Amino acid sequence: MADKIRVLLTEEEVDRRINEVAEEINRDYAGKAIHLICILKGGVFFTCELAKRLKVPVSMDFMSVSSYGAGTVSSGVVRIIKDLDEPLEGKDVLIVEDIIDSGRTLSYLIEVLKQRNPASIRLCTLLDKPERRVKKQVKVDYTCFAIPDEFVVGYGLDYDQKYRNLPYIGVVELDEENSTGKEAVR
Repeated sequence: MADKIRVLLTEEEVDRRINEVAEEINRDYAGKAIHLICILKGGVFFTCELAKRLKVPVSMDFMSVSSYGAGTVSSGVVRIIKDLDEPLEGKDVLIVEDIIDSGRTLSYLIEVLKQRNPASIRLCTLLDKPERRVKKQVKVDYTCFAIPDEFVVGYGLDYDQKYRNLPYIGVVELDEENSTGKEAVR
């Protein structure tokens, strides 16, 4: 049976909000270069759309991290699957994420990146679920949307590797037969 997807944020709403956040970043980084760190895989769509709208000089790198292994519940141990290709020393870094909920992975990642001596580190996310935040010290500098605690897909976010390519943010409405506890993966 096919999953039902309810539109939470339309393509137009997402596009408009990315423009607004990009303008805020352009103001904050005026006269500086910015080094974007895209967190794979989900962050790719948002990072590319954001980068296209930035008027300051931009460089980009990619990281992939996991705290789940083969299960659907966080092991609490964060592993770097793909590390950065370039050093961060002296750079103004902006970590770009698709969604932030508990903050566990980002809390660890920010501490690791601070040891690489960047000039600054800030955090930007397309979606934030603040009510799920466990690591309260994770400060999100730029948020496109704060959303309720629902399982979302589209714009890079997936359900079982499906729906990343949707141009909007949708909520997966699973029937009882299909419910497999995938929410715990984020």
